Parts: sequence; C-alpha cells; structure tokens
Amino acid sequence: MALSDRLNQYQPYALTVLRVVTGVLFIEHGVQKLFGFPPGGQFPSPLPTLILVQGIIELVGGLATIVGFFTRPVAFILCGNMAVAYFMAHYPKNFFPVNNGGDAAILYCFIFLFLIFAGPGLLAIDNNKK
Repeated sequence: MALSDRLNQYQPYALTVLRVVTGVLFIEHGVQKLFGFPPGGQFPSPLPTLILVQGIIELVGGLATIVGFFTRPVAFILCGNMAVAYFMAHYPKNFFPVNNGGDAAILYCFIFLFLIFAGPGLLAIDNNKK
C-alpha cells in the first residue's frame, strides 16, 4: 500500500482536527473582544458596535465550527467576515500581512473557504442530520 493511500484513510480525521482547532482558536478572539480574556487585546470599554458584533460572530461561529453545526453555511459567513476584517482593519495599516497583523485573518479566511468545500469531517452534528 502506497504512503498516499495510507494517509488518505486518515483524511476525515485530519479534517475534523482542523475544524475543531480552528474553532477553538477562533473562539479565543471572540472571548478576548467580549470579555477581555485572555488579557492583551487593546479594546476600549465599552466596545464599539463593530467590535462587539465581531466578537459575537467569532464566539458563536467558533462554537458552531467546533461541533460541526451548519458547517458549510457558517464557514461561508466566517470566510467573508475574515476577508472584510482583513481589508477594514489590517490592510489600511500596511500592504504586507506580516507588517499589518493580518496573517491570522487571511489564514482563517482560507481555512473557512476550505471548510465550505470539504464539509465538517467526522464527529459533527451535521453528520447526524436526517
């Protein structure tokens, strides 16, 4: 059995790990905006409406991503959300993502784009829908 064949059998598991880890990391951004934890974000109090809405999207979208609930539509929304976030918050600072702090937004955008097409993988609520 070729190495690629052996690795292919684990593809659904790898997709699940990618989905869950992405969701957990995405939630962290939302929790930091909404609750100031973990400390380190520079968000004014009270939060401006746009940052508040973004925090809610990140928290709810991250939870839905972790459990695999409406994975494709949620990923579509989050992909677009990260593209808009990049061009509104990061791109104006500098052209290069390494200089404007937009690396994570770009990576999230493309991971969510991948999830639109790949689906949730294993261990997802989407797999139990009839």
